[in-house]
Amino acid sequence: MQKLLITLGLGIAAIGVLYPYLRKLGLGQLPGDIILKGENSTFYFPIVSCIAISLLVSVLFNLFRSS
Repeated sequence: MQKLLITLGLGIAAIGVLYPYLRKLGLGQLPGDIILKGENSTFYFPIVSCIAISLLVSVLFNLFRSS
């Protein structure tokens, strides 16, 4: 359990560091991402970006698991 939590924390930190570079690639700005802008607030939910990341991670895990 400890190794899983450490790995998860490092993964989240890596995503945080790489986030500006991922935005330049268009991740987080895909068609289908929900953006609601009000007068004083903005709600952003990147549903399509989440699905794309999920598919990519699933493919990578399946590639490493089979070898």
